[in-house]
Amino acid sequence: MSQTIVKIGMGSCGIAAGARPVEAKLRTLLEGHPEIEIRKVGCIGLCFQEPLVEVEMDGKSTMYGHVTEESVEDIVKEHVLGGKRLDQALVLDSDGSGMENPRMDKQVRIVLRNCGIIDPEKIDEYIEREGYDALKKVVSSMTSEQVYTEVLDSGLRGRGGAGFPTGLKWKFANLSKGDEKYVVCNADEGDPGAFMDRSVLEGDPHAIIEGMAICGYAIGANHGIIYCRAEYPLAIKNLNIAIEQAKERGFLGDDIMGSGFSFDLKIKEGAGAFVCGEETALIASIEGKRGMPRPRPPFPAQSGVFGKPTNINNVETYANVAWIIRNGSKEFSKYGIGKSRGTKVFALAGKIAKGGLVEVPMGMPIREVIYDIGGGIPDGKEFKAVQMGGPSGGCIPKELLDTPVDYESINATGAIMGSGGMVVMDEGTCMIDVARFFLSFVQNESCGKCPFCRIGTKRMLEILDRITKGEGKESDIDLLLELCHQIKDGSLCGLGQTAPNPVLTTIKYFKDEYMAHIVDHRCPATVCPSLIHYVIDPEKCIGCTKCAKNCPVDAISGEIKKPHVIDDTICIRCGKCKVSCPVGAISVE
Repeated sequence: MSQTIVKIGMGSCGIAAGARPVEAKLRTLLEGHPEIEIRKVGCIGLCFQEPLVEVEMDGKSTMYGHVTEESVEDIVKEHVLGGKRLDQALVLDSDGSGMENPRMDKQVRIVLRNCGIIDPEKIDEYIEREGYDALKKVVSSMTSEQVYTEVLDSGLRGRGGAGFPTGLKWKFANLSKGDEKYVVCNADEGDPGAFMDRSVLEGDPHAIIEGMAICGYAIGANHGIIYCRAEYPLAIKNLNIAIEQAKERGFLGDDIMGSGFSFDLKIKEGAGAFVCGEETALIASIEGKRGMPRPRPPFPAQSGVFGKPTNINNVETYANVAWIIRNGSKEFSKYGIGKSRGTKVFALAGKIAKGGLVEVPMGMPIREVIYDIGGGIPDGKEFKAVQMGGPSGGCIPKELLDTPVDYESINATGAIMGSGGMVVMDEGTCMIDVARFFLSFVQNESCGKCPFCRIGTKRMLEILDRITKGEGKESDIDLLLELCHQIKDGSLCGLGQTAPNPVLTTIKYFKDEYMAHIVDHRCPATVCPSLIHYVIDPEKCIGCTKCAKNCPVDAISGEIKKPHVIDDTICIRCGKCKVSCPVGAISVE
């Protein structure tokens, strides 16, 4: 009889959903059963189903979702000890009968190949799944040129957003003169709604280490630095464990596997400044300076960390590398479309039924990602737009839902691929408010070095504030467009150059909403507080007083069992009355 293994998802999403007490209960229930192994794994991508518990026995695997301290008792009693699968809360099953099997079957998992499967704290589990085989192959049988050529032939482009060919970047760093070179992993993930890199770092840290070591061999570097924001404590913990284990096994350090190649690796914790995701600002931060960009050239491949030739890629890019070396560039490039090859990881967030991580072949239409994999829009509402590319990306409307997810097609919409965040919006979203939110983010995160970014975004934010308060002018739209183009052309780094994108795309696709705010002093989505009013329908109101009791400013009055009224001069438009009304008597106008 094969060994029984019980896995529990202990990524940040699982822990936030309550996985720790479930794990403690699980261990208590299985005391006295040494034949049953309990493993902590990272996130498999089904964040909306967390906490997750998977049972592997007799060559079959079954995963349960929304597990609680109570329901885990049934799982242990009936399935783990009794051998009988429970149908309730069944998420995935190796026979294909789980409710999420169709969602997973549509994905191709290269970057996420080990996430949710292996224990990130145990190097042996990574090795069992061909871990470090690519590094062995590289150092034992390939030249540096063969390595970067293989990566170039695969078509892998930087997954941080710019989409520059990874193999070409490695070639430039290889050809740069210098006795000392650096490999840097940009793990400074700061986009609202994005958590792809964090999940990979938490769930499969050895894939990053192996990818960076291979890059070091390809460009002739002996030093690696992972720049990770300190806000990711679990990722940093798992990385530190993985680095120590890799050193103990001889995958890092001097004379790796007797090849003569040496590569060390350390972590640099960042303070969470968004601009440090930009290459030159990141380099400055590593050197102990304030994280601010500088003009290029020289490019990092020529003069990077401490003035030495440096290659910088993000987490997802490195996570692809070992797979490409093991399986070959042709196998990787068979996925994708046009100049965008391989797969892309997306973080689905916002108004979507099944939020989490997905990995799909490049070229899959946005509609398929959102509806077939993400489950569509919850509560029967309609899709309105999706924000792609992070705070400096753009909003893609429903008319363009069939746009394929590849670099060129997404750029043509006015958005950018970015690192892979997809924030979905439904019909109840005000697009001017969305533009204001993202612009506010980049304005706060601007390092202030160049006036176009520092002052230009501030002026744009002031205009958007006026419009959402009903104080806008028709000339504001032309003024916004003029500022957008000046900021894009005049800013020093990518943050400023892309900051206007949310404004540009919302004006391009949702200009009628701008006009409604400016001309009609009306917010069509009934979101902007200055442009809406809460009203009680006297025909529906039953005088239960719940709305009055929940109003934080005593704006509602009325007698018990008689219609109530809202004093619009006192109301702060918080919406608590509407939520608390049991008969739907309160509406927004």
